[in-house]
Formats: sequence, C-alpha cells, structure tokens
Amino acid sequence: MSDGGQSREPVREVVQRTETVVRTVVLRDTDRIPPAPRAAQRLNGQPYTLPEDAVEWIEALAALRRAATDPKIYPFREHVALACEKAAQALRGESPGR
Repeated sequence: MSDGGQSREPVREVVQRTETVVRTVVLRDTDRIPPAPRAAQRLNGQPYTLPEDAVEWIEALAALRRAATDPKIYPFREHVALACEKAAQALRGESPGR
C-alpha cells in the first residue's frame, strides 16, 4: 500500500451487463400471429450489445478507428464512414439532411 491507502497495483474490473432489444411488429393480417423475434446477434452468434454510456461509446469508437484497416471492415469502410458522419451531425445538433 502507498500513502493514503491507495495501491499502486493494477486493478481489474469485470463488468457484466444485460441489454433488452425491443422490436415493433405491424400485423397486416389480424388472424396471423408472427413468430417471436430472435434476440439480435453478432455474426459469431454472441448477443449484440451497445455501449451504455459516453465513456463506453468513446472506447468503442476508438476500437473502430483502430480496426479501420481490418479485412473484415475494409470493404465496408464507406458505409461505416457515412453512418459515423450522420451520427456526428446528430451529436452536433446539425440536420442530418444537410
């Protein structure tokens, strides 16, 4: 222990979270009941989750920036860039249509 009761040892924290995905289904035929929606999943089958706060969003965007040349993302860079630009406009309060 160092002065003030604080340790200089690294701290590891495990964070577990649950995400609820809500989907709206519009019925065209009132006699037909649609199947229950599946939970959103990543390509590897794991549940899809979004960052929960600003810090997690910043970390996720930093990871995206590092992965920009990843062969899995590279073919879709323009699509990802356009989505990021629209998100940046919304964050700045600009009209996404401009």
